[in-house]
Amino acid sequence: MKRVDRSGLALQGLALGTLLVAGGATQAQSLRCGDGGVREGDSKVFLLRACGQPAITDSYCARVLTNAPTIQYYPGQAPVQQVPQVACVMTDEWLYERGDGYLPAVIRMREGRIISLRFGEQGRSEPR
Repeated sequence: MKRVDRSGLALQGLALGTLLVAGGATQAQSLRCGDGGVREGDSKVFLLRACGQPAITDSYCARVLTNAPTIQYYPGQAPVQQVPQVACVMTDEWLYERGDGYLPAVIRMREGRIISLRFGEQGRSEPR
């Protein structure tokens, strides 16, 4: 009778399960609408075609840091720290109510492309 090493099989199963979970976590969010779907990187036009008009829209200028503060050293003077420059990028947020049993979807776009998809409580906007 052949003896089976169960500890090796358990370790292999654990490793396979870990890989499957980690692989699923790296996938980008997607939103299914009608016969199609959208995901991060898709265009605003494609979103409108796939999902139609949103229930609510918002546009604002999101602040972004354009350069990190640096310290300049000049001979014979105290170090001078540059002031960080803050600009803004127009950002759109669209809310889709998806009906009973589905969490609402908030889609954030910049420069005509989807940059994030969030669902339900996760859809709450970040501070501006």
